[in-house]
Amino acid sequence: MCGIAGQVRSDGAPVAEDVIARMCAAQQHRGPDSRGLHVSAGVGLGIQRLRVIDLDTGDQPVYNEDGSVVVVLNGEIYNYAELRAELRQAGHRLKTKGDTEVIAHLYEEDGVECLSRLRGMFCFALWDSSRRRLLLARDRIGKKPLFYSFQGGVLSFASELTALLEDPGVPREIDPEAIDAYLAYGYVPAPMSAYRQVRKLPPAHRLVFEQGTVTTERYWRLDYSAKRLVDDVRELHEEIRACLRASVARRLVADVPVGAFLSGGVDSSAVVAAMAEQSHEPVKTFSIGFADAGVDELPRARLVAERFSTDHHELVVDPDAVELLPKLVRHYGEPFGDHSALPCFYLAELAREHVTVALNGDGGDESFAGYQRYTSNLLAARLEWLPGPLRRLIAAAGTKAGRGAGGNGRERALRFASRLGGERQQRYLRQVSVFDADERRALYTPEFAEMTAPAEADEVLLAPWREASGAALLDQLLEVDATVYLPGDLLPKIDVATMAFSLEARSPLLDHELMELAASIPPEHKAGGVRRKIAFRDALRGWVPDPILDGPKRGFELPVAAWLRTDLAAFTREVLLGGESRDRGWMRTETVTTLIDQHQAGVVDHGRKLWALLVLELWARSS
Repeated sequence: MCGIAGQVRSDGAPVAEDVIARMCAAQQHRGPDSRGLHVSAGVGLGIQRLRVIDLDTGDQPVYNEDGSVVVVLNGEIYNYAELRAELRQAGHRLKTKGDTEVIAHLYEEDGVECLSRLRGMFCFALWDSSRRRLLLARDRIGKKPLFYSFQGGVLSFASELTALLEDPGVPREIDPEAIDAYLAYGYVPAPMSAYRQVRKLPPAHRLVFEQGTVTTERYWRLDYSAKRLVDDVRELHEEIRACLRASVARRLVADVPVGAFLSGGVDSSAVVAAMAEQSHEPVKTFSIGFADAGVDELPRARLVAERFSTDHHELVVDPDAVELLPKLVRHYGEPFGDHSALPCFYLAELAREHVTVALNGDGGDESFAGYQRYTSNLLAARLEWLPGPLRRLIAAAGTKAGRGAGGNGRERALRFASRLGGERQQRYLRQVSVFDADERRALYTPEFAEMTAPAEADEVLLAPWREASGAALLDQLLEVDATVYLPGDLLPKIDVATMAFSLEARSPLLDHELMELAASIPPEHKAGGVRRKIAFRDALRGWVPDPILDGPKRGFELPVAAWLRTDLAAFTREVLLGGESRDRGWMRTETVTTLIDQHQAGVVDHGRKLWALLVLELWARSS
């Protein structure tokens, strides 16, 4: 796990080595073990390395035999041992014992198509001096990030936005469209960034910079159209278990201590079960709990730790949001409104005291249909036989009655009713939005509203839906989440939190072959009625404890709504209604005041909205 940075000039003019060094220094937390630089005519590459594999000879940059190809890699290539053997047989001479070097030699063999051979989580930069070509590439799922800016024939890039901004040639003009998208989803989706002249390379994409031209191309995507026949569900369960075991085995390869995050949920428990089966020593597991027992999952995590005799470590925290929020804003570099980033930071800090690599359960919900919103949308679709006017009437009544919606059954039913009136895509868009298009219009000042087009933010979700390969509604929901939500929210959340403490996070359930297997499973084996993650849970039956498989889905449920009425109440008013926020002229003061007043009076739960606004304002002050 590392941080990479660089700059390439189409005119061949010298690249300032001190700029590349500053970009590296800004992300030293990603790789504190070594720094490597390559600077030649018109190109500069940098790497901050966290040593995980090949501790002695694996420092970067890495070159091919004649030095014409140079590579810096952030991440891991899990099938590097097989690739090294193939490359040696083909006549290549390898000087290291690690994974980065295989990229240089595979590129010699296959050019930019070498990506199809790589299995892992990665973002790399490859400079081909003979062609004066730069190749940038991200892994299929989007585990490893990359920001870039192309200005006047100069392409600059870095693993983190704050590192990229160390290049004085990168403009810092804020992008109102990105802010609008952030307030829609709670994160800035690729390819946008918070800055108008900075882009994110999307997952499963490669970028080629050659002869002054930048081209990007997608090289892989999940296919939900081809479905397997399930004659014997036991065979499907065995295939899921075998694929999970193989995925975990690949991610146990390291020359440093390895452990696992253990939340007490199905996915992390499955990963720990597979690790324990393949480990010669007790697996080191890490869990955090909260002083508020209502959001504490430690008892469930202990159950799994006891079942598999792990070396278990726990930390009970009472999060101090006022203290931690500025740190979060600084590390993410742009607005990021998922409040579960807070416990992720505590968990990463705990784990780093004991291990350098931690496996987690990310990705299981998006592949095997674990979210309640999937079954609620399936139910809503079954009610489409009702006449449109009647559905719209029910939706209007649900919206009016559910304005104070919280988390109990009646309030969830009202929220469900409020979404019955629209088309499927619009229903889902409203369900996942922090502020929907109408709410954003009411929130913005006229001046800021003129700089945004709400339809553009909506297209972030609607465009992948139109392009979805699956015919069934559930497959379309899963594909949209795998394309938008997973790489936009969940993956940067854990990447930034772990890298802040120089901890490498690996996600077996995000193995692309396991995800391809899940995509091929007919939807009725994933969710239906009130059951979710059907095939995956059944495959784990007898392996993972039943209370874990049959318990409710929780996740990191922080009491944000309560904080905003108590510990954060005064802070929220000060930040969102203070002179600095008013002078910025983005949000209507009266609208924000109403949100705060209603929430703190307990009339409506605006917790998610206020948290998003709070993060945005703190980021704007630091940008």
